Amino acid sequence: QVQLVDSGGGWVQAGGSLRLSCAASGRPFNNYNMAWFRQVPGKGREFVAGISWSGKSTYYADSVKGRFTISRDNAKNTVDLQMNSLKPEDTAVYYCAAVSRRVGVALTSNAYDCWGQGTQVTVSS
Repeated sequence: QVQLVDSGGGWVQAGGSLRLSCAASGRPFNNYNMAWFRQVPGKGREFVAGISWSGKSTYYADSVKGRFTISRDNAKNTVDLQMNSLKPEDTAVYYCAAVSRRVGVALTSNAYDCWGQGTQVTVSS
């Protein structure tokens, strides 16, 4: 399995921006479709954005469309999430996740095999 390490979370005021990064190791990175999920206490993990193994296809939750951008660099084994125009309701722990490219970019967390440790994003009003 691929190992994932998330970074880049923090505190920001509403309207601000943050960039999350996920570094992968252990397996060929382009074997995996990648995604970002988020979770708040008491709720399950919510799909935020996904990207195909080639980077050619991207997917977004309606709540973040137009504000967040997912990208990947297969040469550097990284996937990033640029988050702009942040809102207090974006506050959560964000996780990157990987699934075999044979599966596709799934929108549900139970499809994903590998997870980062999570990084906290806090948006104040």
